[in-house]
Amino acid sequence: MFCNRIKHLSIGQRLYPIKNHVAAYCSNIQAIDMSYDVFESKNPDNNLSPLIIMHGLFGSKQNWRGVGRALASKMNRKVITVDARNHGNSPHTDDHDSKCMAADIIQLMHRLNFRKVSVLGHSMGGRTMMYFALKYPEMVDKGIIADISPISIPGDISNMGKILLAMKNINIPQDVPMAAGRQLVNADLIKVVPSKETVDFVLLNLRKADDGKYYWIHNVDALYNNMSAFTKYGEIIKGLPPFKGPVMFICGKNSPYVNPNHWPQIQNIFPNSEIHWLDAGHLVHFQQAAKFIELTVGFLNK
Repeated sequence: MFCNRIKHLSIGQRLYPIKNHVAAYCSNIQAIDMSYDVFESKNPDNNLSPLIIMHGLFGSKQNWRGVGRALASKMNRKVITVDARNHGNSPHTDDHDSKCMAADIIQLMHRLNFRKVSVLGHSMGGRTMMYFALKYPEMVDKGIIADISPISIPGDISNMGKILLAMKNINIPQDVPMAAGRQLVNADLIKVVPSKETVDFVLLNLRKADDGKYYWIHNVDALYNNMSAFTKYGEIIKGLPPFKGPVMFICGKNSPYVNPNHWPQIQNIFPNSEIHWLDAGHLVHFQQAAKFIELTVGFLNK
């Protein structure tokens, strides 16, 4: 889904037509036009790199509305929140990995005429933004990575596969009202992953069509079929040179997603990086929103 109108964007000294630009950077990848929201301050400074925010698995741009609005109000730069492919209001595709989602970022930059951006990503979105910075460093000013590591992920990531399989197999009668339907789904999901926080987060994606049929706004089949990409991230970034720009990791002390012992290895990949540990779990931007926003603003305004 490339833009039809032919425009040009300068990347260094090279010019690419928009229609071919993603292909020039990402061969054999079909980029999609992501759904996005823009938040702006009253006095935006167009000389400052815009900030693009990508959510994690099962998330959407809606989850970042409050953070996006707060960040824009405290900085003179644009803040853009996106729905990753197969999530929210963005198109569904069979492919789903960091390479594809990075291509989607390039496509968005073309649509908005951005030459260089700062990036913020949580979990799945964080791995996308890390790959994007490593693969296309000329396009990235600064990076903020929320509670995810480029080195490893916790062993219980297999639970995500169980959740997706349960989501695929859920069958709710059409005559069941939404509230009761949510209770039925909750009962099925809690058997798979006994975490109310995770189940409540997943349930945000349940919808009921006008004809009464229940459906997920996410492309559950594609996410399930591409689960292996979550465990093969090392292969995806292998051989890429370190990203030397400023990077900040914001992690939850009570989350298993970033191992403190891996920090030296992380700094080999991102040598100009810093890390902050907040009293939170995996959803660090929810559970410590004020501190998360304070750290992000301070980092981007340096």
